[in-house]
Amino acid sequence: MIAVLIAVAVAFTVAVLGTPMLIRVLRKHGIGQQIRDDGPIAHPHEAKAGTPTMGGIAIIVAGLAGYSAAHLRGEAIKFADTAIALWVVILGLAAVGFVDDYLGVRKARNLGLRKRGKTAGILFVGLLFALLGIEFVKVSTQLSFTRMIDVDLGTLGWVLWAVFVVYAVANAVNITDGLDGLAAGSASLVFAAFVVIAFTQFRHPEIYDVIAAGSIDVAVVAAALMGACVGFLWWNAPPASVFMGDTGALAIGGAMAGMALLTNTHLLLPVIGGLYVLETASVIAQVIAFRGFGRRVLRMSPVHHHFEILGWPESTIIVRFWIFAGFAMALGLGFFYADFLRIPGVIE
Repeated sequence: MIAVLIAVAVAFTVAVLGTPMLIRVLRKHGIGQQIRDDGPIAHPHEAKAGTPTMGGIAIIVAGLAGYSAAHLRGEAIKFADTAIALWVVILGLAAVGFVDDYLGVRKARNLGLRKRGKTAGILFVGLLFALLGIEFVKVSTQLSFTRMIDVDLGTLGWVLWAVFVVYAVANAVNITDGLDGLAAGSASLVFAAFVVIAFTQFRHPEIYDVIAAGSIDVAVVAAALMGACVGFLWWNAPPASVFMGDTGALAIGGAMAGMALLTNTHLLLPVIGGLYVLETASVIAQVIAFRGFGRRVLRMSPVHHHFEILGWPESTIIVRFWIFAGFAMALGLGFFYADFLRIPGVIE
């Protein structure tokens, strides 16, 4: 537990103190956000244009600092295969996002990598993580909610499933990252949930069929990223002094996907990350409605832009979406706790 607290404290401190230094570096090199021309009318384009982006670097560095600091207590906690695989997907997707952000700034337009290139990068990192999960971590190939379901995907099936989960969650968080602090604030809640889940599995490996050392290290990674996101939020809260960019959004999404797959809570993740499901569903519904029926279900997608066009203040949208994210996280933990106690009639 001390290692978890150290990870949170160090990551938060590094993010709070280090982000201003990163902002100065980004400004010096002219790395500012390019605003979409088709954004909502209510969106304050002039105020946001030029705001430093690639702020996700601060989240990654702070997270690594917190994770590393937690291991300085000698034999108290050791580096585990699960955490190594987790950092591979985090750093890999951060690299894909960095290239996307850099090209977007270099081309002076909010496009970055072509869609195929970005997709290929995410899928490659997802595949690498999945192979590490099978060969290195020896993860269970059974489908799972809070514990194993009697459905074995097999090696190939689990690899394909893992790649899909990484791709879907990374893109879902990226879609959500459209308002100041929305992604960072909601992500901190999701990581808090995984601290509880992984730590519980560490304390009760006989129930969850996991390796205790691996579970506690996942809890430390989750704690470090939670602290990093909260620290970054200090500067990313509206009006944002820096944006996380795809560098941060893809890495955060990859981290969530990796934690769900490594803690065998694949199917619980859509509950815990309910906000990301809502945002992604709004985009899918808009595309289907427009292409299939020539009509729109929203003024603009994702759904947070819909409320902007309706005239809601940005801060109001963010806080209300945080509330929704908190409710989804609490509901997910409620399911996890109910399963832990095996409450009759809740989860059989």
